Amino acid sequence: MTDDTLPDSSKKLAAIDLGSNSFHLLIVEYSNGHIKTLEKRGEKVQLADGMDKDGCLSDAAMARAMTCLELFAHFIDGIGADDIRIVGTNALRTASNSDDFLARAQALLDHDVEIISGREEARLIYLGAAHALAEGKGRRLVADIGGGSTEFIIGEHFTPLALESLDMGCVVYTDRFFADGAITDKNFRQAEREARSELANIKRAYQKLGWQDPIGTSGTIRAASEVLEQHGQTEGGVVTREGLDWLKKRLIKQNDLHSLSLDGLKASRARVFPAGVAVLRAIFDVFKLERLRYANGALREGVINDLIGRDTDQDPRNNSLDALTTRFDVDTQQQHNVRESARQAFEHLAKPWSLTNAHWRYLDWAARVHELGLAISHAKFHRHGSYILEYADMAGFSRPEQQLLAFLVRAHRRKFPLRELNALPERRRLPFLRLAVILRLAVLLNHSRDDDPFTDFGLTAEGDTLELTLPDDALLRIIDAERECHYLSDTGLTLTVSTYPASDSPHTSSHLQ
Repeated sequence: MTDDTLPDSSKKLAAIDLGSNSFHLLIVEYSNGHIKTLEKRGEKVQLADGMDKDGCLSDAAMARAMTCLELFAHFIDGIGADDIRIVGTNALRTASNSDDFLARAQALLDHDVEIISGREEARLIYLGAAHALAEGKGRRLVADIGGGSTEFIIGEHFTPLALESLDMGCVVYTDRFFADGAITDKNFRQAEREARSELANIKRAYQKLGWQDPIGTSGTIRAASEVLEQHGQTEGGVVTREGLDWLKKRLIKQNDLHSLSLDGLKASRARVFPAGVAVLRAIFDVFKLERLRYANGALREGVINDLIGRDTDQDPRNNSLDALTTRFDVDTQQQHNVRESARQAFEHLAKPWSLTNAHWRYLDWAARVHELGLAISHAKFHRHGSYILEYADMAGFSRPEQQLLAFLVRAHRRKFPLRELNALPERRRLPFLRLAVILRLAVLLNHSRDDDPFTDFGLTAEGDTLELTLPDDALLRIIDAERECHYLSDTGLTLTVSTYPASDSPHTSSHLQ
């Protein structure tokens, strides 16, 4: 498939979900507000299966993963970086050798792979489920049982109100409670007791919020509803408490995990199904559910809808930044001034420095939150702000995006952080060095915190040489800029400062380019 086959008004979007149990691929055509599925695939990889006591992914699991990704690579060939998102979940969050996995996966797919936080996973799951449920039935509780974690969300319409990710799932619980291959009442009771203990952490807060419509998504809940329907225990994708009681008895009667077979249950899911049922029964017990219905939309669908909403008014990343600037009482006038000076500087330097709209997005974000750390302390506030941005749960942001944003804030003043620059992926280093320089200049030009942004400057660049031109009466800015020449000397960039007569118009002076 190539984008050449799509109408001019259409675009191809792709999502890959690297789950602890299954890897999923979804490719769609998006046109005029409508989504058409072009390709949908799922492979049981069981990445978390066999993880050793040190949290290391096994060679066998890695091999299964790479075989699957080699297949997926053929389907995403030609899709642009802005039109695909590849996310890793619990197994990759916890694996001690996830860096090795990422390096191999990114080489195979020729795209970035991002490990998302549990709450970001929950947000995307809710987005996928909410879009799959056309009708509204008030506030929803959404539960998604994965291989390594289970996500819980309470939301209304497309807005999540509570997001949690708990360390329990069908693959890890199989290894912990059904490792002997027996399906017994004892094994079930142990798994359910552990799941109830995990759920106790969120029980009170979730019950206080309340819900009218319990929803289940993804493999375990889908499999449970299909098995129950095949055996006449329910219909319409609904799972009931009575149905789960019946299902537990049938599973125990079969006894052997390795020969488990039920009508409606795929052989590839059979081994992890009893553990998933145990988790589901605990959810029913703790939240006092009598029934929940299955929704055919989860993480991969959420990723697609998130891609559609990016760089629009619905982009959750803007909401996350707004929430942070409000929480940490960022000076909005200074934020505006730095953003406008950064915008002008970027326009001067984008072409000679090969910077794109995607780069501008990071610079704009950084200008909005560069003073975040001032709420903690003026001393080293760039370090405080960087730490917040790297480790906070920020809806819509991937961990790599947060790392890059944190770097820009860390680098916006004082000695240039070369160690942090070298910790970035190699292909990011040069453009983000240049973005950091632009942000530094925008900040120093607005050091006096005037009522309006300072825009009476020019910038030219030729390779690693940068010239800043200022009016000759801007004495404090000239001094700051000359100090900046020293700070940048270790980066390989050379900054020179020149002046023009203040009487010249900044928009017609030949010095301003």
